[in-house]
Amino acid sequence: MADIQAVIMSGGSGSRLWPLSRSMYPKQLLPLLGERTMLEDTLARLEGIEALAGECIVLCNEAHRFLVAEQLARAAVESAILLEPQGRNTAPAIALAALYALRQSGAAPILLVLPADHVIRDAAAFKAAVETGRQACEAGSLVTFGVVPAGPHTGYGYIEAAPEGGAAVPIKSFVEKPDLETAQSYLDSGRYFWNSGMFMFRADRYLEELHEHAPQILAACRAAMACAREDVDFMRPGKEEFLSCPEDSIDYAIMEKTRHAKVVPLDAGWSDVGSFEALYEVSEADDDGNVTSGDTLLHSSSNNLVSSESRLVAAVGVEGLAIIETKDAVLVANKAQAQEVRALVDELKARERPETALHRQVFRPWGSYDSLENQDGFQVKRLIVNPGAVLSLQMHRHRAEHWVVVQGSARITLNDDEFDLGVNESTHIPIGATHRIANVSDAPVHIIEVQCGDYLGEDDIVRFADNYGREGTNT
Repeated sequence: MADIQAVIMSGGSGSRLWPLSRSMYPKQLLPLLGERTMLEDTLARLEGIEALAGECIVLCNEAHRFLVAEQLARAAVESAILLEPQGRNTAPAIALAALYALRQSGAAPILLVLPADHVIRDAAAFKAAVETGRQACEAGSLVTFGVVPAGPHTGYGYIEAAPEGGAAVPIKSFVEKPDLETAQSYLDSGRYFWNSGMFMFRADRYLEELHEHAPQILAACRAAMACAREDVDFMRPGKEEFLSCPEDSIDYAIMEKTRHAKVVPLDAGWSDVGSFEALYEVSEADDDGNVTSGDTLLHSSSNNLVSSESRLVAAVGVEGLAIIETKDAVLVANKAQAQEVRALVDELKARERPETALHRQVFRPWGSYDSLENQDGFQVKRLIVNPGAVLSLQMHRHRAEHWVVVQGSARITLNDDEFDLGVNESTHIPIGATHRIANVSDAPVHIIEVQCGDYLGEDDIVRFADNYGREGTNT
């Protein structure tokens, strides 16, 4: 029995769930359905899979690396984090994982490729489907999981096959997202499944298929992994080599061309949570059909999704809406048109609005900062430094800072001096001074930071030393 090695794809942006999901803090890293994030739920789903062995391979981008590392540590999962130098879609990303797995194990494990942002309600049914897929993979097949459709959904691609119980069956065709009438005909025929984006195959077989159908992808990924280097907790494939790689999905590059593709039916309460309507459907509603989180109050309202992050959200006499409040944005949308949120995000990007990328509270490997006030010439932030964490040793060319400790105790480096600040104690950091904050206690430290200067951008930073491998960077 071949070992199964999990590959978690964590590179998406989740733009249709804006303003909850931002490009720098996307949906897979958010706790949308309970206390665990979607990535943590995906990792938990692996428990109990027969033949699962080795470390979990997680693919993510540079911007998310510390958040991913923190969540993997919290989940206590043995893992390797591969940093994609730039998004090139799923076929190259999986190629990096396959090359890494073969190099580490020396054998040819079966890769179970899972997006980090899906919901699967029936864990037992999922594990049974994985076992069916494993048997097909051992015979050399490339497997995808086809979700038994719950309705004529127009937001998914479809897989045509001839179902034979729960077995893996040859794929007849892949079809694009249909209109409603066509989707209904697919549903009526009983021959079509939703394309889940989950896959399973031996690592060597995937590379063989790439060699036949997409040799440029394979060559670029081989070159990138040949000069990959370890960086703290991450593996960095060669950037220049990887950027020469064509961009393509595994569906187009391999699955639609290979003669060895099979589909395993999956009926396990699956959702890709690709819109607020989908989030509503997988959430628990009250007697009026409302799904709420945070500080909310609804009257004479039904079938709504209402989320509050920072203040009271009240609604009267509304139905079928998604009302999403964050510290810096509010979205009100008809749930039936929730797929169109992406167009709204595109418009915000065109206007160069920062709300598409960052929340007001921004997470860093040492903790987070929250921009409380931002005006010409000054900015006020709240810094939260985690126990044992240390900011980089740095300086600013355009701004001075004033720090007031409001909770906990901070150890401050200011040029050649080092001293501790307790609650209600403060210090001033002049322009050009070398400085850092360390938390040597076992509780978070909260600091109010007032910045003053002619430029307050986050890139006004020169790093001299950093515990997280960011020396010489300004991001």
